[in-house]
Amino acid sequence: MKKPSVRNICVTSLVLPLVLLSVSAWAQTSFTDTYTGQGSGATTCNTTFNINGMEPSATGAYPVFVYMVGTTETFNNDGAASAAVAGMVKRGFVAATIQYDSGQFGNCTQISGKAKCIFNPATAVSAVSKLCSRAKADCNKGIVVGGFSQGAVMATLAKNFDARVQAAWGMGDGVSYSTFNLNACMANGSRTLASDHLRAVDGQADQFIGPQISQVRSQLQTLTGFNCGTSATSCLQTNGSGWIIVLNGQVQSGNADHCYMRTNGCFSSETTNDPGWLNGTSAWELNPNLDWLSGFAQH
Repeated sequence: MKKPSVRNICVTSLVLPLVLLSVSAWAQTSFTDTYTGQGSGATTCNTTFNINGMEPSATGAYPVFVYMVGTTETFNNDGAASAAVAGMVKRGFVAATIQYDSGQFGNCTQISGKAKCIFNPATAVSAVSKLCSRAKADCNKGIVVGGFSQGAVMATLAKNFDARVQAAWGMGDGVSYSTFNLNACMANGSRTLASDHLRAVDGQADQFIGPQISQVRSQLQTLTGFNCGTSATSCLQTNGSGWIIVLNGQVQSGNADHCYMRTNGCFSSETTNDPGWLNGTSAWELNPNLDWLSGFAQH
């Protein structure tokens, strides 16, 4: 298994707590921008989309975090996106949530096209170029990414287009969604991002990649290449990469479906966050995953 570069990873037990202490009191500044993405039915980057971000107010140059919402979700009115962006700017990142054509899912070609428009460093109008050009951004310190559902797929594929992407965290991440088979681009070994730089978290009752826990486990094994047995609900590696299955009893709704991070799963508003996910310290919850991502950037 490929070992993460010491150059790009903070020593969690020593460096990260110091980072968190130093940035926790920083004021934050909001910003907006636009980029050119792939519109509905298009095969090129031809449509203007929005970027909503935050950055530390303190003088300095910071690594970058990018979050993408799921299918049909609203990039600037999503509880998980807002919490992730706020959490990462507190950890010393220029952090943003990215609008894209989220109205429909797609196959490998379609979703990869959207991801390329976001993460193509070769054009000045991509989202990553816009973010990396900010005065307080230093993408050579690392780009880390996260997302939910379709956004998780694009996060997992981001390094296909920008080598500076160091790690990805995907909620509702998988290789097959209902009728869409993404094995060709998402399975372990079929993408640029190594699985020891990927952390995937799915609910046991995920209706799109399950709905049975055995199906969810099988997808996570195919996605990451990590297999911890036929009854495992967690398969984290020594550096925190791997996968986690959220159990029904761990969420407020009692049903860990595709939207386990919401108060009442996929049947509730996307603006509401499960209180445990938002504030807890278990490996499947928000802050441990942001801590893990943060460790892949230079601070």
